[in-house]
Amino acid sequence: MSTRDLPDAARAVVIGGGIIGCSTAYHLARLGWTDTVLLERHKLTSGTTFHAAGLVGQLRTSANITQLLGYSVDLYRRLEAETGLSAGWKMNGGLRLACNENRWTELKRLATTAHSFGLDMQLLTPKEAAELWPLMKADDLVGAAFLPTDGQANPSDITQALAKGARMAGVSIFEDTAVVGIEVEDGRIRAVITDRGRIACERVVVCAGQWTRAFAAQHGVNVPLVPVQHQYLVTEPFGVPSNLPTLRDPDRLTYFKEEVGGLVMGGYEPNPKAWAVDGIPEGFHFSLLQPDFDHFEPLMEQALARVPALESAGVKQLINGPESFTPDGNFILGEAPELRNFFVGAGFNAFGIASGGGAGMALAEWVHKGEPPFDLWPVDIRRFGRSHLDTDWVRRRTLEAYGRHYTIAWPNEEYETGRPSRTSPLYQRLKQQGACFGEKLGWERPNWFADLAAGEVASDSYSFERPNWFNAVAREHRAVREASVIFDQTSFAKYLLKGPDAEAALQWIAANDVGRPVGSLTYTQMLNDRGGIECDVTAARLAENAYYIVTGTGFATHDLDWIARNIPAGLRAELSDVTADFSVLSLMGQNSRRILERVTSDDVSNAALPFGSWKAIRIAGTEVRALRITYVGELGFELHVSVNDALAVYEALMSAGRAEGLINAGYRAIETCRLEKGYRAWGSDIGPDHTPIEAGLGWAVKLGKPLDFRGRGALEAQSERGVSKMLVCLVPDDPSVVLLGRETIYRNGQRAGWLTSGGFGHTLGKAIGYGYLRNKAGVDSAYALSGSYELEVATRRVACSIHLKPLYDPEMRRVRS
Repeated sequence: MSTRDLPDAARAVVIGGGIIGCSTAYHLARLGWTDTVLLERHKLTSGTTFHAAGLVGQLRTSANITQLLGYSVDLYRRLEAETGLSAGWKMNGGLRLACNENRWTELKRLATTAHSFGLDMQLLTPKEAAELWPLMKADDLVGAAFLPTDGQANPSDITQALAKGARMAGVSIFEDTAVVGIEVEDGRIRAVITDRGRIACERVVVCAGQWTRAFAAQHGVNVPLVPVQHQYLVTEPFGVPSNLPTLRDPDRLTYFKEEVGGLVMGGYEPNPKAWAVDGIPEGFHFSLLQPDFDHFEPLMEQALARVPALESAGVKQLINGPESFTPDGNFILGEAPELRNFFVGAGFNAFGIASGGGAGMALAEWVHKGEPPFDLWPVDIRRFGRSHLDTDWVRRRTLEAYGRHYTIAWPNEEYETGRPSRTSPLYQRLKQQGACFGEKLGWERPNWFADLAAGEVASDSYSFERPNWFNAVAREHRAVREASVIFDQTSFAKYLLKGPDAEAALQWIAANDVGRPVGSLTYTQMLNDRGGIECDVTAARLAENAYYIVTGTGFATHDLDWIARNIPAGLRAELSDVTADFSVLSLMGQNSRRILERVTSDDVSNAALPFGSWKAIRIAGTEVRALRITYVGELGFELHVSVNDALAVYEALMSAGRAEGLINAGYRAIETCRLEKGYRAWGSDIGPDHTPIEAGLGWAVKLGKPLDFRGRGALEAQSERGVSKMLVCLVPDDPSVVLLGRETIYRNGQRAGWLTSGGFGHTLGKAIGYGYLRNKAGVDSAYALSGSYELEVATRRVACSIHLKPLYDPEMRRVRS
């Protein structure tokens, strides 16, 4: 096909002819984008796809990513009938082993997650697992999990079938056509330039695998991925049954699948090797690296211990094929925040075949509608930040993520590499005082504080039960409720929206009424056209023409992009990121006002600074913006101060608060307090798939006022017809139950949803969970309260009670005091 002339123009150009590019083109055509062009520099599959192992698993920790992978399975089932080409799809199920009690606990929790998401994951005894996979030695097994709908596929066959399906719908595919660059004019894509000519277009979809980071960087777009060597062995046939399930043996770091009567065996070593540190060489297509038998030997030893028959099986090939991996182990999808209409689908961490069908569908929908079909935050390109611009940092973190692929996924586990990257002015001082730090978007943040004088060590020890920081967090939690604490929340993302039309712009973007007087503070969501919550922010009105907007650390890139792209055309309002200019010291607790009064001569009484307002005050000789707001359910003040003056303000507060019981506290205490108070967390309890009405946040929406805003129509319609899901609180009767999120909700014995958040409330002395109660026929308070409830926790049902109001201070008396 490459001998044909290129078209002069196309509606969209897809760059890259692997499984992701072909899937995206296929799905664009199904959406009516038949004048799409796909360009491949060499031949289809010649980059990474041709050497992929082809295991297809579905279960992930996100319901939507699990759904996306489930779509891949459904697509691969029907592709041959549609195109006449075999996809090599085989639904032989997937088996995962556990060789110790911690891994068995992880598997039981995974099985509950699967049940929450509608997958039939079955727990097996060692004997049952051995019967399902008779080649393995099973004497060290504690148990196993089996997912019947998992399987395997032939990567090249699937890609060719998708390409044929795309062509059948009108897509033009050109091989041996290298993209030289993209023509951008006034911030808009105008054309793709190839070695065979120019194609005018407005939308570009880059699915170039490990080449994506370098190509995107030429156009100012950051795609944090790097190539890593990945090896697997292919044996000669030795009588392996064709219906053998795929096998993952994470305690031995290995995986297996049947192939033509033999086995494919690979794994994820703890000491992976980066590749192409100085750039991918020219002409690297249908290419492999030299096998590294020495590096592979430890995995081979583990595999032999599991499958002794490998010792006598002939080795056909040891394949060493570099693949693109990312710093958090999730792939990258979406429209780049740096350049409109520049879309990316890359960094698939060796599960591109499992993801390919669904990722291509989602990316095509994103191109078509300008937004994803559902919440894809775990893989959204906007989840990255400043640290990810540094390729060395990305490589270090990515190698760590690769090495963790088969390690136990502990709750609240932190990465260790590339730290510290961004720090608060208080970092060293808090470290000296026992802070155990976590990291979010490159920022070091105190998670909890060890009592050094009592011999506590500021280090996490992970567990599926109560972890080593449980008592320390309880201590901080009690101080929040009974005295006062300081949280260093400098990492908050902060923006300034200013201009003559700032109010008009923000009124359109925000669901709540921000047209309040200067000095007001408004908590608001920002919605998509479906009424889903895209951002969850606080906006302080600084002046008639200026707002100071604060959001969560991890959402810095996402929320900046959402607000900027939704400022209506023609309005004079400019958005800037001022995160690096301000530190945030959150003074929280019932003694917080008394402490504040000791360090400022300004009036901070309830009358002068009521809840939901802000005021400029002076502390330690510097101006501070005192925001009267809380995320822990107590009287409190967020103190926003110049980075240069933060340490002086902190010292003044600590000195004044000593007599009031003021202590340091960390983010894990914030979490336990907000669970008791019922505050929602974006990315778990709320997000693009949840409306304020469903989430119990209708009080923060201006539907009662004649003010238009994005998403209003969807909320009005939902208000009239009712909802089919509703965020509720569930509290197990047994206080020893450990809730982590994703536990299955049962109403009257029937599956009715899953937990979006889980934790412990130290004031209540009980576990607390939040999740959406779902019923297609409708959900309201009466329906919720009329049921009998259980939670499935690690496959065990536990009785629980349901609550629709905050468990702590439901009347808001303490917050408003």
